[in-house]
Amino acid sequence: MDAPPSKEDCSAFVKVAGLLRAAGVHAPEILAQDLTHGYLLLSDLGRQSYIETLNAENADELFADAIAALIRWQRASLPHTLPPYDRALLRRESNLFAEWYVTRHLSVTLTAVEQGILDSTFDLLEDSALAQPQVFVHRDFMPRNLMLSNPNPGVLDFQDALFGPITYDLASLFKDAFISWDEERVRHWRRQYWQEARDTGLPVPAFDELERACDWMGMQRHFKVLGIFARLQYRDGRPDYLKDTPRFLNYVRDTARQYREFRPLLKLLDALESRVRRTVMVT
Repeated sequence: MDAPPSKEDCSAFVKVAGLLRAAGVHAPEILAQDLTHGYLLLSDLGRQSYIETLNAENADELFADAIAALIRWQRASLPHTLPPYDRALLRRESNLFAEWYVTRHLSVTLTAVEQGILDSTFDLLEDSALAQPQVFVHRDFMPRNLMLSNPNPGVLDFQDALFGPITYDLASLFKDAFISWDEERVRHWRRQYWQEARDTGLPVPAFDELERACDWMGMQRHFKVLGIFARLQYRDGRPDYLKDTPRFLNYVRDTARQYREFRPLLKLLDALESRVRRTVMVT
């Protein structure tokens, strides 16, 4: 790994790699390090990621391994070891949606009422996240960052790990930027996680409560991702990600339809879509 210190703090990667490996998760072994210059020598986790190999036939087997690794990671959780995933950070992430997706990408200025709807939505999502049991959170535990390896999976891209909501990595795993699954299958995998987590002593709530918490946690993440994908284009000149925004808007809409608390949000999303459509017609 070549990560210039001016752009990346390798010490966080080294610390979290140690935590993962101590938990029995297959993260890279740090064979040698020069943090002053940003060089790490790592063990090799292979060349095939989950995202390259997942299909309808092998998904149950691969996700079973991922669920087992996630539970090992969560069971190793210790307070005051990683930075907290607190309300301020959750809100900064959610606000990326308004700043970069709505204002910059859609060229829409929210009214005070519309901004109030977004703020109320974010309040609900944050309250749910902070009320959950808090554990180690990878923050990008998704098929692109899981490698086919022995033992399986190998886990990458964990340097931004935090101490936060127990459903965060679960939400990331099954509602990804690059691959989608039908709701019944996602529910089956969530139940599999819930049963195994409960059996190992993790403080998971009743399954219906976990489902709701996971849905709401996923929505918060989807708002963040929509903002990040727009920012990647307009600030960083990386346009490839915007093509996946419809997937995340569908995730948000699908969740909002299931819960009456988000009816105002659905109306806001409809209004934004209508305004953009009218602008396109005029131009």
